[in-house]
Amino acid sequence: MKKAFQVVLYIIIAIIATIFIYWLSERVLSRISAHRDESALSKDITVYIMSNGVHTDLVLPVKNDQIDWSILFPLSNNKGTDTTYSYIGIGWGDKGFYLNTPEWKDLKASTAFVAATGIGETALHITYHKSVVESELCYKYMIDTVQYQSLIDFVKSSVEYDAQNKPIVINTNAQYSDSDAFYEAKGSYSMFYSCNTWTNTALKKANMPAGIWATLDKGILSHYKK
Repeated sequence: MKKAFQVVLYIIIAIIATIFIYWLSERVLSRISAHRDESALSKDITVYIMSNGVHTDLVLPVKNDQIDWSILFPLSNNKGTDTTYSYIGIGWGDKGFYLNTPEWKDLKASTAFVAATGIGETALHITYHKSVVESELCYKYMIDTVQYQSLIDFVKSSVEYDAQNKPIVINTNAQYSDSDAFYEAKGSYSMFYSCNTWTNTALKKANMPAGIWATLDKGILSHYKK
């Protein structure tokens, strides 16, 4: 009985130590700035890094000379019929979280387990915005055409396409509003590569402020606070 108690105690200690090391590593590495190269190009494109308090989105112009996102992610896939949007929010994450957990109170142990272990499917959440307001959870940043092309390429590489090379829309009633839709995505979500890691990776590829490694939104946002 005593030996069994010791085994359980060691397991509990190991779990607590693992969680602490994970938290500390994320806390430190997400605040250390990843390497960036300076660019002499004109920074005329406005983008935003937006968080809902947990999850981050890239918020980009719906249309410019480089891309029209409404062609790749048709507005007709939204519940609403409005087409007067200026920005598009793009986020990546675990499909089960997106579709089955609208609020934290809806989180099931099975959903959390699948997400943490990386054995589930992933999705892109596409949200159209009429305007964007800066706040403690939303920061504006100016970039050049090369940086923007890197963001475009990264998003496109995360999309799961059908035989006609079109993004696969997910038929669901789990949309958050009349201006969003979900699409099948590539990649595996896990405790080491979360929705925010995806955003952080996109920012690094685009030579924008980012942490070395981030799984939480606060580390990413820390690089944009004035």
